[in-house]
Amino acid sequence: MPCSLARRLQWGTVSTSPITEAAPLSLCARAPHVPADRLVAEMVPPPRFDSVRFETYVPDPNQPSQTEAVAVLSSFAAGLGGAHAVGTKRRWFAKKPAAAAGPRGVYLDGGYGVGKTHLLASLWHATPAEPALKAFGTFVELTNLVGALGFQQTVATLSDHRLLCIDEFELDDPGDTVLVSSLLRRLVEQGVALAATSNTLPGKLGEGRFAAADFLREIQGLSAHFRPLRIDGEDYRHRGLPEAPAPYSEEQVTKAAYATEGAALDDFPQLLDHLSRVHPSRYGALTDGVRAVCLTDVRPVPDQSTALRLVVLADRLYDREVPVLASGVPFDRLFSDEMLNGGYRKKYFRAISRLTALARDAKGLVAQ
Repeated sequence: MPCSLARRLQWGTVSTSPITEAAPLSLCARAPHVPADRLVAEMVPPPRFDSVRFETYVPDPNQPSQTEAVAVLSSFAAGLGGAHAVGTKRRWFAKKPAAAAGPRGVYLDGGYGVGKTHLLASLWHATPAEPALKAFGTFVELTNLVGALGFQQTVATLSDHRLLCIDEFELDDPGDTVLVSSLLRRLVEQGVALAATSNTLPGKLGEGRFAAADFLREIQGLSAHFRPLRIDGEDYRHRGLPEAPAPYSEEQVTKAAYATEGAALDDFPQLLDHLSRVHPSRYGALTDGVRAVCLTDVRPVPDQSTALRLVVLADRLYDREVPVLASGVPFDRLFSDEMLNGGYRKKYFRAISRLTALARDAKGLVAQ
């Protein structure tokens, strides 16, 4: 039986409430094809960060490093004007822009939810260059771009850019880190400015420059091009906000899916299986037009490969502000203790934080 069909039939037999004429969408029924040029065109801040600016960042008054970060990044953006900051792209025979004094990159070092992505997107918006000359993407999206275009073509495609922003720089995959390090080195040689974020583990927040030291070591010869910028604070997604709502019943989730235009309804184990057949670079397209994701029978993920795919989907849903309504286990029980203490723990903590925020956003989908 197709994914979610059993749920639809079950709901149809027990509900007496009005439902929408069209059945919910299903992520399991989608197998999108994403051309390489779309991957490049979509390297902009995600919809969640369309309107953010330095002026809309609200520093925690108890964390002076947050105020300092705004000042440093505003100055960094102002210094990125240049010959190819506006107008058409620099031609191959044109003179390269003069190298700017000081580091050509900034690295935002801090824990979860202190606003690093907000600041990174604000830097992108504030940089005086046309959108086509600025790129913004996660580390995973950048490696996917290299996979789609090839290394040399990726260098050629991004070398005319004024700024490349990399969110969630991953330090847990040595191969990908070396690949991106080589790419960034080539781009710096072409005059491209860099900005990156990564996460300090919750258990490492008191250990000074733990994440910054890892980052600068892993990117090898690029260390001199980055200025580490520490941002302290607690996760804003949980700052003064209520706890994430407990999972709902399967009947509540199904009813909400039928009552919400553009909602997708999927059985969680079947969705995890479907993700194994879709390349992670296509997970954004997988959610095109989806206004809410409703999941039944959420349970702990069975293995690390499945967990890593789920992390990418969580990132894409969070980027697009798609609320997630679920039955089953709470999101903080998705990953085993072994996973949370292993090499990919940063990713799993990020996914829990983001799915919790999306679960909170979905609370209004359930009829009171």
